[in-house]
Formats: sequence, structure tokens, C-alpha cells
Amino acid sequence: MAQPTTLSERRTSVDDVFDHLHEQIATLRLKPGDRISEAEIAAQFGVSRQPVRDAFSRLANLDLLLIRPQRATEVRGFSKREIEKARFVREAIEKEVLRRAATRCDAAGATRLNAALMLQETAVANGDVETFGRLDYDFHKAICAIAQADYAFEVIQKEKSKIDRLCMLGLEKEQRLPELINDHRKIADAIKANDAEGSIAASMIHLSRLDQTIERISATNANYFEPAD
Repeated sequence: MAQPTTLSERRTSVDDVFDHLHEQIATLRLKPGDRISEAEIAAQFGVSRQPVRDAFSRLANLDLLLIRPQRATEVRGFSKREIEKARFVREAIEKEVLRRAATRCDAAGATRLNAALMLQETAVANGDVETFGRLDYDFHKAICAIAQADYAFEVIQKEKSKIDRLCMLGLEKEQRLPELINDHRKIADAIKANDAEGSIAASMIHLSRLDQTIERISATNANYFEPAD
């Protein structure tokens, strides 16, 4: 007899459309300024326009789509103000998470970090940017688990998702995967050594690398950024 589906397991057409478009935007298959049609997406998924409209709304709430009356919906550009805000929030949360993780890391935690790094190393060796991006989330999730602050990952994930497209663009343009995984090794090594301040210092250097990406993309693709507030 089939097991009943719980509420958390139920998926809707809104979820399917949202996940598809979110991935397209996050991986830059859809770039800032690209227009998307409600009617075309509905036809692609074989659904009415309402689920598509709802998915668009969810993406707009994440600052990924720009929806304007009587005008085409388009992928939203980068906002330097929103990037700064997301980084501020993320840095504040991660510092406390790293302090706790360094204090609480045991043999099991060290094993989990080592396993996460091995998967990342494979992605780097294969030049697999998309997989590395997913494993990056897993790495931060592992740190939150070691810190016994799983709830913090929800905040980190939300703020990180706001700048993922920019990070992905930076990776594609600059091939910086080896540099980033080296940062992750330093963060992990400090956590395993119960060195809280060392892990924080390594993490802040890691996050600061986005400055170089912003500068480079601003120079080469200024149209990807929204006008300053």
C-alpha cells in the first residue's frame, strides 16, 4: 500500500516552474535583462498562467525578476546596495557560526568537513562550476550543523542566494575554483583545530573575493547592474 504523501513532500506546478527558472537564473542561462514570457513558460510546462504567475512572484520576492505592469518580465540586474546588505547580514551570522563550530568540532565534525572538501576537489578537478556551487552550500550547511545551529543555514542560504549569480559569473570569467577551495580548506583546518578566530579570518578573506568580481563585472558588463539608488 502506497504511503500517504505528507504536506512537506507535496509538489505543485508552481514549485516546478519556480525551481526551473531559479536554476536557469542562478546558473546564468538566463542573464540580467533577459525577458521571459508568462505564456511561453505556461506552454512549456503545460499549465495555466496562474502557476507561472505565482512562480514569477516568488522569484520577484527574491529580487531575481522584475515584474512591471504592461511590460515584459525580465531577469533583474544586480543591485550593489542589495549585495552590500546581503554580505553584511551573512558576515554577521557566519562569524558566530564559525565561533561555535570551532568550539564544538569533534572527530565526527572533522570527518564531515573532510568529506565535503573531497567532493569539492573532484568538482574542481573536473572544472564543474555548477556542481561546485551546490557543494558550496553543502559545506556551509555542514559548518552550521557542527555549530549546532542548523537554523543559521536558512539565513546564510537566503543571503547567499542573492549574490550567487554574480559569484557564478565571476567563476565563469575568472576560473577561480582552485582559489576558492583553498579558502575552504583554510576555514575547515581552523575549525578542526578549534581555532575560532582563524576560521573567521579565513572566512572574511573568502567573502572579500567578491569585491574583485564586482569590479571586473562592472567594467566588462556594466549593463548587468541596476542604476545606483
